[in-house]
Amino acid sequence: MLRHLDIRDMLLIDRLELEFRPGLNVLTGETGAGKSILLDCLGFVLGWRGRADLVRAGASQGEVTAVFDLPPDHPGRAVLDEAGFAVGDELILRRVNGGDGRKTGWINDRRASGEVLRALSETLVELHGQHDDRGLLNPRGHRQLLDAFALLDTGPARAAWAARREARAALAGAEAALAAAKSEEDFLRHAVTELDKLDPKPGEEAELDSHRRAMQGAERIREDVSRALQALGAEGAEGAMLDAVRWLDGAADRAEGRLEAPAAALQRALIELGEAVSGVETALAAMDFDPGELEATEERLFALRALARKHDVLADDLAGLADQLRDRLGRIDAGAGEMARLADQVAAADAAYDSAAAALTAQRSEAAGRLDAAMAAELAPLKMERAVFETRLSEAEPGPEGRDAVVFAVATNPGAPAGPLDRIASGGELSRFLLALKVCLARGNDALVLIFDEIDRGVGGATADAVGRRLAQLASGAQVLVVTHSPQVAALGANHFRVAKSVAAGMTTSSVTALDDGERIEEIARMLSGEEITQAAKQAARALLQGRG
Repeated sequence: MLRHLDIRDMLLIDRLELEFRPGLNVLTGETGAGKSILLDCLGFVLGWRGRADLVRAGASQGEVTAVFDLPPDHPGRAVLDEAGFAVGDELILRRVNGGDGRKTGWINDRRASGEVLRALSETLVELHGQHDDRGLLNPRGHRQLLDAFALLDTGPARAAWAARREARAALAGAEAALAAAKSEEDFLRHAVTELDKLDPKPGEEAELDSHRRAMQGAERIREDVSRALQALGAEGAEGAMLDAVRWLDGAADRAEGRLEAPAAALQRALIELGEAVSGVETALAAMDFDPGELEATEERLFALRALARKHDVLADDLAGLADQLRDRLGRIDAGAGEMARLADQVAAADAAYDSAAAALTAQRSEAAGRLDAAMAAELAPLKMERAVFETRLSEAEPGPEGRDAVVFAVATNPGAPAGPLDRIASGGELSRFLLALKVCLARGNDALVLIFDEIDRGVGGATADAVGRRLAQLASGAQVLVVTHSPQVAALGANHFRVAKSVAAGMTTSSVTALDDGERIEEIARMLSGEEITQAAKQAARALLQGRG
C-alpha cells in the first residue's frame, strides 16, 4: 500500500505531503489544476521513463519520496532480496532530479538504479487509463490475463518444455558429434589398427633406449675387456704369478726365511687377481648379446618415435591415445543405438509436453467461457449490456506456457462482427471494458496499488455511478487511486483529495488538500454545477454522498 508521498520542487509543486489510506482514494480538481502532475511524480520516484522537464522553475533540483507498506508475502520482497537490499515492512523510495537532468534514486537510503526501481515498481503499482496498453489493448498480454483469471498453474508445462528442450539439445549434440566422428572414421580405424599392432606401453621408450645404449656400449668395449681378461688369466699375469710362486717355494728352504714374506704377499696378490679375473669374466659375460636383438630393439624404438611424431604426442602417451581413438570409434559403432535411445527420450519429452500443453488448452478454453460470462455480467451495469466480449483461443507456436494464442475481441452493437478491442471500442467503451476486466480479475490481492487516470471520461449519470461502484469494489481488496472528473465516482471514494492551482507573486503552484465531509460537498457540488456552486448542486452532492453505501 502507498502510505505517504512527499514532493518537493517538481513541476508546479513546491512542497506537498500526502497521506494515503486503504480503499478508494479519489483525486478531483479543475482541468489543468495538476492532477496528472501527481502521477508524473509518482512515476518518477518509481523509475518510470517520462517527461524530462520535471524540476520546478527556479529550483536547483526536485525530489520525490514515496513510502509503501510491504506485507510479508509481497512480491516486491523478492525483487529487493535479489538486488541485495534489506527487506522490511516499510519501503522508502526517494529520487532526486537535478537541474542538469541527472536522476539519482535510493531504496531505504541505499543508492538504486532506475532499472531496479522499475522492476520493483511492477510489484507496487499498476497504472490504467483510456490509453492503457499493458494488457487489454496488447494481444501479447491477453493470455497472461486469462491465466490470471483462471488461476492457471503453468509450472508443469514450463518443466515439460525445459525437459523437451534438453532432450532435443542432447539428441542434436549427439547427432553432430556422430557426424563429426563419422567424417574421420577411416582415419580412426587405420590409426587404431596401427596402434594396436604396435601395442605401445607407457615407459617403453625409455627402457628401449637404455637397453639399446647398453648394447651399443658393450659392442665398443668388449674387445678391450677380452684382452684384459687374457692378460690377467692363465696365459698372462695369473700364469706368471703361479710360476713365480712355484719357483719361490723351491728356493725357500735355502733362503733362510727371507722369501716367506714375498711369497705370502704373492699369495695375497693371487687372491686379489682371482677376484679381478672373476669380475672381468662376469662383466664380459654380461656384454654378450645377440646382434639381432640390437637390431630389433632399434626397430621397435624407431617405430615408437615415428608413430609419436605422426600423432604429435609423446611416445609415452601413445597407449592413452589408442584408448581415446578406440573410444571414439566405439561411439561410432554404438551411434545407432545411442541415437535411438536419445530419440526415444525426445519422443517421451514431446509426449509429456503435448500432454501438459493440451491440459493448459483445455483449462484456458473452460476459463475463456467463464471470463466471457463474467464480463457480460460486469458490462451490463456499466450500460454496455448489448456489448459482447469474446475470448478467442487459437494455436500458436509452442512455448514454455503452452501453444495457445489468446485474443480479446468485442462487438459493441448487436449483429456486428466482433473485432480487436482497440479498433471496435470508443474511448469511453475502452475504459469500461478495462474496468470490467479488472473487476473480473480481482482476487482480493492487495499487493498492487491500482491507479486509474480518468478512466470514467466520456460517461456520466448511472453509467458513471456504475463505474464508481466497480472501482469501490476493486478497492475493497486493494488500494485504488482514481483521478476523476465524475461526481458520481468522487462520491464513492473513501478518501477524497482536491487538486487546485493558484498564482502568487507571479508563480503558479499546485496544491493537494485532503477534504473533510463538508469540503467534499463543496467539491462535488462544483463538479456538478461548474464554477458557480448552487444550493441545488450542494443538495445533489449530499444525495450522492449519502447514497454511496
